[in-house]
Amino acid sequence: MKAVQFTQHGGPEVLRYEEAPDPVAGPGEVVVDIYAASVNAADYKVRLGGPNHNLTFPHILGRDFSGVVSEAGPGADLAVGDAVFGVLDQGHEGAYAEKVAIKAEIIAKKPDNLGHAEAAALALTSLTTLWTLEDTMQLQAGETILIQGGAGGCAGFGIQYAKHIGATVITTASARNHDYVRGLGADRVIDYNAEDFTQTVSDCDAVYDTVGGEVQVRSYEVLKPGGRLAWIAPAPAGYQPTRDDVRTLRANVTRDRKHLERMVELLQAGAVWPPEITRYQLTDAAEAHRVSEARHLRGKLVFEVR
Repeated sequence: MKAVQFTQHGGPEVLRYEEAPDPVAGPGEVVVDIYAASVNAADYKVRLGGPNHNLTFPHILGRDFSGVVSEAGPGADLAVGDAVFGVLDQGHEGAYAEKVAIKAEIIAKKPDNLGHAEAAALALTSLTTLWTLEDTMQLQAGETILIQGGAGGCAGFGIQYAKHIGATVITTASARNHDYVRGLGADRVIDYNAEDFTQTVSDCDAVYDTVGGEVQVRSYEVLKPGGRLAWIAPAPAGYQPTRDDVRTLRANVTRDRKHLERMVELLQAGAVWPPEITRYQLTDAAEAHRVSEARHLRGKLVFEVR
């Protein structure tokens, strides 16, 4: 098969489109012919390297995908020809490729009315956000939530989900993305380039931080006593919250079929819909990473593999 691999940490230029061994389905696994794979911020962070990224080279990036089952191992509950989507298990990557082997039980059947690119764009973003807002934070109707970085994939899904359940949604976005996030359901939008959200937002029940760094540090200021902050992008190294009257939450984003099917349920109900998608070929992986690393994208970047 063809895949995007790298053999050393570095900039986007280390990514190479080349031949790689075909995967084989083990017990309970399927091989999926990948039609689309999503680009996530985690990808460029793994490419750059760090203490938590001890890789065996050559390494294939990519966590979420959509495609068609081409091989089913013993005990797998999916069949050859099934259209599926999902997210590779924690600690595993390999979706920047024409094929991937994965445990059948953690992926789901793709609805016929959802394209492969859209399914790939929704897989990890919905899984992460549902685990964070629904299971871990337990956001409720009538609460007010500040969602940081509203134009991004996880944040955009979060806006839709929070609005659907009856929460009031405040979000931050650059001016060019204000119409986009309002279209997702945001009640109020703050231009983070022109306005300090800590001066205009207060008494929030919850914050969903997808930005991290100093944004997370300042986000504690807008929470009411008893509020909770859930993050998917970390605060500065060594930072410890100074408030003891709020909770800091970090979801364990377990890969499972249940949450993917929950996303499909919300999609079929019209509560959520796919984000804006910028499409690339696998041969354009370096350019896609340059865009991702700049962190000013809207929606999702997706490789169209087939």
